[in-house]
Amino acid sequence: MSDSFRYPTTTILLHWLTAFLVASSWFVSQIIDLWPRGARMPVRSVHILLGLVLAVVILARIALRLAGRAGIPPHDPGLLNRLARAAHLLLYVLVIVEIVFGLANSWVRGESFFGLVTIAPFDPANRTLRQLVGDLHEITANAILIVAGGHAAAALLHHYVLRDNILRRMLPGGSH
Repeated sequence: MSDSFRYPTTTILLHWLTAFLVASSWFVSQIIDLWPRGARMPVRSVHILLGLVLAVVILARIALRLAGRAGIPPHDPGLLNRLARAAHLLLYVLVIVEIVFGLANSWVRGESFFGLVTIAPFDPANRTLRQLVGDLHEITANAILIVAGGHAAAALLHHYVLRDNILRRMLPGGSH
């Protein structure tokens, strides 16, 4: 593969938008409980909004891949490439599962989305179900951060140790 290979701008934009949405959503989830109980709805609504935007971005990324327009380089049979492809697949699966758990969490808990839309709780008396779905949502979010951290570490390894062009291919902007 040519050392000058670059991902298409759309792929780069969606990649970094995904990273921003995952990180922002996780951060907002960490500060929800800092607000008094009666004042948490707007913060929870921001968290839900970030998750919904993430769902749209992931669907766009999947559509680009299925259409063959994501600019994925030709398959290299090497071990590093197989590991990278497995990590990417795992990230996609985890993000999709996280979105499903987030939607389930909103339904199980019952939510008010910025006071505009109210989702009635699925089974208000079932605290065990609420706890289970909330825990699964949290565990999956943490798994995403761990795998994404490994993904970022691998990119830095490529850049600083292997000194190849892998990281530069995904950086925004012109030629790097």
